[in-house]
Amino acid sequence: MRLLIVDDEVIIRTGLASVIAWHELGIELLSPAASAEEALARMAEERPHILMTDIRMTGRTGLELAEEGLQLLPELEVIILSGYDDFSYAQQAIRQGVTDYLLKTSKPEEIIETVLQAKQRITERWAEKSREGQLLRENKQRLFARWIIDGDVESSPCPVFLQSGMNVQSEGFSDMDHMQRQILILKAAGWNRSSAALLNFAVQNMLEDVLPGAVAHIHKDRIICVVQLPPDEQDFQFTLGIALTRMEQLLKCTLRAAAGRPCMEVQLLHESYRTASIAYRYHGLIEDRIWQYEDVLHRIGGKAVLQHEEETTLGTLLMDNDSIMLTTWTRELVNELLLDPEVTPESFDACLHAAVNAGQRWLIRTMRAIGRDDLERFEPWRPNPDADAGELRDLLFHHLYGLMHTYHSQMGQGRTTHVQKAIAYMESGLAQDISLQYVAGQVHLHPGHLSELFKKETGVTFGDFVTGMRIRRAMDMLVVSPAKVSEVAAISGYEDVKYFSRLFKKHTGKTPSEFREEAVSYKNSGH
Repeated sequence: MRLLIVDDEVIIRTGLASVIAWHELGIELLSPAASAEEALARMAEERPHILMTDIRMTGRTGLELAEEGLQLLPELEVIILSGYDDFSYAQQAIRQGVTDYLLKTSKPEEIIETVLQAKQRITERWAEKSREGQLLRENKQRLFARWIIDGDVESSPCPVFLQSGMNVQSEGFSDMDHMQRQILILKAAGWNRSSAALLNFAVQNMLEDVLPGAVAHIHKDRIICVVQLPPDEQDFQFTLGIALTRMEQLLKCTLRAAAGRPCMEVQLLHESYRTASIAYRYHGLIEDRIWQYEDVLHRIGGKAVLQHEEETTLGTLLMDNDSIMLTTWTRELVNELLLDPEVTPESFDACLHAAVNAGQRWLIRTMRAIGRDDLERFEPWRPNPDADAGELRDLLFHHLYGLMHTYHSQMGQGRTTHVQKAIAYMESGLAQDISLQYVAGQVHLHPGHLSELFKKETGVTFGDFVTGMRIRRAMDMLVVSPAKVSEVAAISGYEDVKYFSRLFKKHTGKTPSEFREEAVSYKNSGH
């Protein structure tokens, strides 16, 4: 596809010609023209597909050039360059068939994107004119998806475009005569969302140009590529790294690739794709630009639940309405998970879910403590499966911040007593100091006055209320947690397990062990 640049300023036309590696975009750059007259004299012979011209030049203007050029070449794509953000010129340009209007101050990536859009429009017109070619492309896409993605190798013969250099299990072929192949799944990023499809289109085209024998296919929002492996796989890793770097520099984007298991037989390409898909799921958890299935194969999973102390700290931050410390808490949690060499997408996801659930439990407890049970249903935690760790960290913060805001906005509505506030504070973090003096300080009352209010509103003393709250929490843990009785006692705030057991029996009529056995038996009976 041929591009002609026209500008009467030598710095501009030589700059546009040299700052972008046009040939690597699949564009043949014709010798730039210094005037509209020169361009028109050459057009009939050189027949450019894309014209990029200055709007104001000595002699004929860019608009006049566009008008005459379109008469000569009706399918010419015209991109006007201007040093002025002149709306009237833009309107006139559109009326005269100009397809794009760029300022000379545009960044290289904006120029690249505009030219690639023109290239794509031309390609689509060519495809429309060649229905046979369009049918062939559609058939190639179907066969690629059938053989590589779906693994259906029985319903149709091996596509010709996949046979080169592969053992297709037919007579007369020797494995020694064939190269191994491997599936790569690539993620391209860096362009705005509306241009993501165009970026994938550009990467697909360039992959097939820079990697000999490669066959690329766009599937959903990623690029699936079949590549040939040389005898020394390390050489290929080096070559692939150089190719990705070059494409990144040219397209002003970032590229990452997950590689599946190599295979010799074309029938096994689906297995390579399956293992590449597993590896690709780690794109948000590891920093490598290129990684193999074997790099993540033996991971057993990292931390999947919050420790009690972490849940308590979270409850305190939410109660304190401290968004800065909440940001720090979510960042430290995610960083801890990422530093674990055994982390998997499943364990990472489970731990974030645990944090979400901990926040929701905190909100339920604290709202009940102030006498408000009319909570709306929580929004489900359903992050984008393609989100990276940074995006998930931000989503977690905003979810927890929403819970915190819900509680504190409710506190600002209606009348909430000091006792309700004190109970809510205690419910948010049982493992902390919940002495009368400490809690009174949190609700800005004298300890003696809070004690009087507590007995008046609840009918029990502050100490008895705290004991009952600890025992209720212990009962919940004994039912759902495999923790030892001594661990439950410690989490509930009792270092002496014998004292804890006596208190527990006084409140429930059973020892902790008896209570757990009865609860488990009741659950197993199907009730």
